[in-house]
Amino acid sequence: MQRRDFLKGIAGSVAAWPLAARAQTRMRRIAWLGLGRADAPSPYVDALRAGLRDLGWIEGRNLTLALYWATGREDREAAAREVLASDPEVIVTQELMVYAMRSLKAVTPVVFGFSGDPVDGKLVESFARPGGNFTGMTYLALELVGKRIELLKELVPQTRRLAILARPQHPGEHYERQASEAVVSKLGIELSYFPYASPSYLPAREFGELDKMFRAISDSRCDALVVFPDAAMFEISDRIARFAAEARLPSVSGWAPFARNGLLLTYGPNVRELYRGLARYADRILRGTKPADLPIEVPAKVELVINLKTAKALGLEVPPTLIARADEVIE
Repeated sequence: MQRRDFLKGIAGSVAAWPLAARAQTRMRRIAWLGLGRADAPSPYVDALRAGLRDLGWIEGRNLTLALYWATGREDREAAAREVLASDPEVIVTQELMVYAMRSLKAVTPVVFGFSGDPVDGKLVESFARPGGNFTGMTYLALELVGKRIELLKELVPQTRRLAILARPQHPGEHYERQASEAVVSKLGIELSYFPYASPSYLPAREFGELDKMFRAISDSRCDALVVFPDAAMFEISDRIARFAAEARLPSVSGWAPFARNGLLLTYGPNVRELYRGLARYADRILRGTKPADLPIEVPAKVELVINLKTAKALGLEVPPTLIARADEVIE
């Protein structure tokens, strides 16, 4: 072979490498099942995408991420069926959508972000060994429950009687209640418990039961309000915030959007970061790890959010030291 032909052959082979590499790249498939509308932005999908990019999963290059949405209880199973029909390798679910997958007895690996206790909710066998094809992260961190009450007491020292508004059917709610009872006894505060028994995992279209709880809280002459966070409570958080303002009750809950909707303060997990963390689960599963071998994680990053507009409306002066500790201040 002449030298010129030899070099030409090498050049042709080098030029073909990128095409060969692209041909050999296997496109992996993840499906997202969320609660909301396809035409509305989702910070949680954005967070998941960012986490996947950090791990080398690039849409259009080696990954497809298909998005499916349900707007309520009525259509969540239909959306779940669409997801399964698309035959993804991993399904990432937002909050209550995990139950749609469970009801269909999905065998595809399912990664969840879930506000309750996944063991109590019968999604997994244990935190350390999920045991099936479901795994993920929970927003529920019991050590944060008492801290919320302590922060509320720091902001409103005259608090003597605390109202707790909670959904008893939320998995792990009884653990939150126990943690609350433990901290109020140390702080010398009385506690009154008000269960909002909404008829499903999504809030009812009629709010008679909720209004009944509001009247009971007003009649109890409590000084402040604690709202146990879950997806259904968040759906009605604007109504809760209006009630708290009208009743002049300082209020606290666990996720930043509750404060953005008008509650006085929140202390709890950074939910966006949690969904970014779910990318690690999807990555491990795509690389061959079984969901049963991936332990459930609790929040690693927490945030304090204070709504100064609400504080001003309640006539409260927020200590500068507390403002300095806040991750977000709403003015």
